[in-house]
Amino acid sequence: MIFIDSNIPMYLTGGPHPHKSDAQVILEKIVASRERLVTDAEVLQEMLHRFSAIKKKEAIAETIRLLLDIADEVFPIEKRDALRAGEILHNPADLSARDALHVAIMERYGVRTVFSFDADFDRWPGISRIHG
Repeated sequence: MIFIDSNIPMYLTGGPHPHKSDAQVILEKIVASRERLVTDAEVLQEMLHRFSAIKKKEAIAETIRLLLDIADEVFPIEKRDALRAGEILHNPADLSARDALHVAIMERYGVRTVFSFDADFDRWPGISRIHG
């Protein structure tokens, strides 16, 4: 099972970027391997927030549709995830609040791999990151 971070669909649907082709190639390999792809509700919120903040609301529908098309499941955020994220934030790994919430949800579902260009995940023990 591989967790898809918000930057993956954003690079795939966005304009030219150094990570765009890497994201496409890696995603194609993952899909070909038939690995189960998952994400969480916070990833959707991150994309909504980012595109709204940079005044690119026209990109929202395409990016969310892409993520929903490739993800086998979108995990909900539960009370215990928020509580666990709060615990994670006290760890010296110094993750962002959003990444702490992703890690909490990944822990709950037993996901050990994240597809992301966010190197901050490398600081959390037990998580391996797929990137270009």
